[in-house]
Amino acid sequence: MFVRIGRFAADHARAVLTVAVLLMIGAGALGMTAFDKLQSQGFTDPDAESSQAQEYIQRHFGGTPGLILLVQPKTGTVDDPAVRVAATELVDRLAAEPGLSQQASYWQTGAPAMKSDDDRAALIVAHPADAETAKTITDRYRGDQGPITVTAGGATEVNSDINDQVTADLLLAESIAVPLIAILLFVVFGSLVAALLPLVVGGIAVLGTFAELSVLGSITDVSVFAINLTTALGLGIGIDYALLTVNRFREELATGVDTRAAVIHTVATAGRTIAFSAATVAVALAALLLFPLYFLRSFAYAGIGVIVIAMISAVVVLPALLRVLGHRVNAGRPPWGRTPTTVSPFWARTAGSVLRRPVVTALPVLALLIVAAVPLFNVRFGIPDERVLPTSAPSRVVGDELRAHFSQDDSRAIQIVAQGRPDASAIADYATRLSELPGVTRVSSSAGEFVGGRQAGVSPADATFAAPDAQRWTVVAAGDSRADDAQQLVTRIRAMPAPAETKIGGDAATLVDSKHTIGSRLPFAGGLIAVTTFILLFLFTGSVLQPLRALLFNLLSLSATLGVMTLIFQDGLASSLLGFTPLPLDTSMLMLLFCIAFGLSMDYEVFVISRVKEAHDRGAGPRDAVVDGLSHSGRIVSAAALLLSISLFAFGTSGVSFIQLFGLGTGLAVLLDATLVRGILLPAGMRALGRLAWWAPRPLRRLHSRFGLSEADAPRDKVLT
Repeated sequence: MFVRIGRFAADHARAVLTVAVLLMIGAGALGMTAFDKLQSQGFTDPDAESSQAQEYIQRHFGGTPGLILLVQPKTGTVDDPAVRVAATELVDRLAAEPGLSQQASYWQTGAPAMKSDDDRAALIVAHPADAETAKTITDRYRGDQGPITVTAGGATEVNSDINDQVTADLLLAESIAVPLIAILLFVVFGSLVAALLPLVVGGIAVLGTFAELSVLGSITDVSVFAINLTTALGLGIGIDYALLTVNRFREELATGVDTRAAVIHTVATAGRTIAFSAATVAVALAALLLFPLYFLRSFAYAGIGVIVIAMISAVVVLPALLRVLGHRVNAGRPPWGRTPTTVSPFWARTAGSVLRRPVVTALPVLALLIVAAVPLFNVRFGIPDERVLPTSAPSRVVGDELRAHFSQDDSRAIQIVAQGRPDASAIADYATRLSELPGVTRVSSSAGEFVGGRQAGVSPADATFAAPDAQRWTVVAAGDSRADDAQQLVTRIRAMPAPAETKIGGDAATLVDSKHTIGSRLPFAGGLIAVTTFILLFLFTGSVLQPLRALLFNLLSLSATLGVMTLIFQDGLASSLLGFTPLPLDTSMLMLLFCIAFGLSMDYEVFVISRVKEAHDRGAGPRDAVVDGLSHSGRIVSAAALLLSISLFAFGTSGVSFIQLFGLGTGLAVLLDATLVRGILLPAGMRALGRLAWWAPRPLRRLHSRFGLSEADAPRDKVLT
């Protein structure tokens, strides 16, 4: 099949390039519309109880306030006459704004929860109809308003600030990564033309995936963070595949064959490797589709799209371009430069050293990876809030102020909703029992406010807690709403008898449900990745032990990566240097990091093992096959890993901490895999397996001979005909 693809690309090169250019022009125009169609949420399961509770509150009670305006007097307190007049005027002006509902303020209600403990700040809350309304309101009223200063926060503003930050981060990451990658490509290839070709493939992958996201964003929810993955993975994986293709093409030219034969044989060998590599990465990303959180699904959409487009570009478009260029692929060489050799003496020596002393070389690496994985045992899970933003972000300022000075803040309270109209005594009894639970400071309901099992006040006579066919209770707990104590409180409330069928929502309940959603589907996702990867590697190698070795090494290196990320982003190592607030790790981001890093690790596994298998199929012994394979692939794999890690590490400059985690985590995983795992553990593992490395039971050998593929040289008589 790949010989036929190579012939097609070689014989119709100009037509292929013309179609590719036209498609990219269309993809670029369509992709520019993607940004306005993407969302900044998607961290929760829409079918979870907490999500249903939120939807119920939205339908019956107008929703929870998405906009919080923090009002601070320039001098004095919030009760000073001049401040009260200015704040009241502000409230009246807000009431006249279209698209703003469910307004309340300290100066209207006198609620202690809406005033800071030091009387230096108070709140106005409202429910904007949409993000555009919220932006209009905040742009109009933030800043100085006479004797008061207004700062906007709340869920709506957090999402807006994250969107703005992601857009700025994307430009910064590209401005860092692209020049560095271009310089390193020139160093790797030693010629300007060859160095530009991987950027062409990466650019095609990015533009094509932007167009895909634009289409998907019109028909389903897609996370704005998929843009970051598209850029990083598109540049990185496109460059990886192009490196392999261009390097193989130059090898073929060096044998003396003509350009057409070089192109066809390149596709027949390297093209097959790229296709299998793309399949392994796509399978790992496809596991994200098993999760109902559209944040994770969005990365599957973007990741699979960018992998497939990069693969097609490297197997069809790039060979067509190489056919046109021919020996000019080496043009643009500096006077002092020379064409880099395709065989790396360094990696040949490294492989030989490891094969001579496998235990001495592998044990320190294994020990290092195991020690690095230890912090993972103490990992704590959370979901993102405004603390993922820089401390200067307006919504972060409001959130920090609420935590520090609003001890009675109920914006993060546990929300309980029930269908129907229980009688007043049943409502009061339930509120009383809720207020007696450990850690509960206050319960509000239509029957009044309750503290420590006693009624402590009267609730407002409005629709806050009672609707025609629904009831609502809010439970304010001490401490962080996402701490372990708050999560345990949710579990206790769900186990309590209630006067009607209830649903529990709020931050703590959302976290409980998110952990359950991820945990319940994790075995299926892990099983899918392991089984399909095993099958693909078996079809590629014909061995049952090679896939097991690859899976074991990948699991070890990924555990080490996740352990280091736990140490940095949860425990705060280097937090001052990187400029983030240490927090429990987002469950979704850890799952995403695992799937992407696993796929990229298998990418390099296929790159290396393909050349080892090629030497084995030519009759080389176990030791010689490993040395030959690593000497031919080690330089390309290490260069590809360095370039991809630059693309990923660039996102370590992000102002959103979980984007930093993604960039640094995947970048570290790539470097660990391409150096310690493929450079040391792989040859040590092959040495331990010996001739069993290519073993398979007789029935599976027959299966592989019928359906499997290998990277052995395509017969040159097929290439030339």
